[in-house]
Amino acid sequence: MHFGLTEEQQMMQDMAKNFAENEILPTLEEDEANHRFRPELVKKMGGQGFFGCVVAEEHGGNGFGFLESVILAEQIARISGSWRLPFNMQNLGPAVTVDKFGTEEQKQRFIPDWVSGESMGFFAMTEPNTGSDVAGMGTTATDRGDHWELNGQKMWISNAHVGDWGLVYAMTDKSKKHKGMTCFIVNLKGNEGIITVPIETKLGLHCAPTGEIAFNEAKIPKDSVLGEINKGFQVCMWQLNNTRIGCAAGAIGIAGGAIEAAIGYANERSQFGQKIGAYQMIQAQIADMVAEHEAARLLVYRAAWLKDQGRPNQHETSMAKLFASEAAVHAASETMKIFGSFGFSTEYPAERFLRDAQSLRVVEGTSNIQKMIIAGISLGDKDNR
Repeated sequence: MHFGLTEEQQMMQDMAKNFAENEILPTLEEDEANHRFRPELVKKMGGQGFFGCVVAEEHGGNGFGFLESVILAEQIARISGSWRLPFNMQNLGPAVTVDKFGTEEQKQRFIPDWVSGESMGFFAMTEPNTGSDVAGMGTTATDRGDHWELNGQKMWISNAHVGDWGLVYAMTDKSKKHKGMTCFIVNLKGNEGIITVPIETKLGLHCAPTGEIAFNEAKIPKDSVLGEINKGFQVCMWQLNNTRIGCAAGAIGIAGGAIEAAIGYANERSQFGQKIGAYQMIQAQIADMVAEHEAARLLVYRAAWLKDQGRPNQHETSMAKLFASEAAVHAASETMKIFGSFGFSTEYPAERFLRDAQSLRVVEGTSNIQKMIIAGISLGDKDNR
């Protein structure tokens, strides 16, 4: 076993770290306060090659894999959980999925612009009444002969109101339940049958746009189908197993940022004549946070490595996502306690780490869903894939 990064991976890690500190951090406080999304940052990230991992080089990829994507996303999330989202919206969601299931024409047409950040990507599964129960979605796609007609509503969709091209999952045969789902590549702009509305009442991820998408007799071309008709559930589950590793990377990034902040504060804050880091209760908090964080990182890196080897990894990916998400919330919560009253203030990053970390328990399959997957495979009821 080799636990160290290669020289090239270390360079990528440093590049992402420098990008986060120089391009994101200087305006982060103001951007957070104003819920500001900056599309130019996505293009800069694309220009650095952040979104080219796991994508074939002939389609705009950079020759690197899931592990490198995790390394990059972790360093971005260490500064801002919001700016980890583009790794899923541009790369591990639409681009990687189209690279797997798309036609050559679809790959050439869509992937390069997602990878470069020229086209804002998204993927739409969740609905007002359908979250964890993906197969219960109500959005329908009807074959009208010369086009498909989309009807329904998607909610809590990242990039909804800023997105260009992305993936929409809909039922093409509701009588078949999950075997009647199809994935479509859809353009949200310039379609009178599609309305997008931002959601601005979120607890965290204030720089990551989220919204609703309403389809009302929306016409989309016949060549919009990704993969096969009524095979969208397989596409959806395959995609989620990849975007979950992006969430896990964000979790270890947020936890890492929170721990750095906690250690820095514990070394500079004094009470009763000595720095608070000298007190055993503070030391115990930091020790638990650091140990959990290192364990989470190993789980996430292992899951990413298995993906790159083409080996079964759903079990390991769900364990990584579950443990890293919960560890991130714990680290952020302990950091807020260590900061005391200042942790309750928006002038310090502790409260932001805690708000952003909470989302990771929910997105791409809740912690309870991950437990179901882990238990199902562990008990032998389902195969690891």
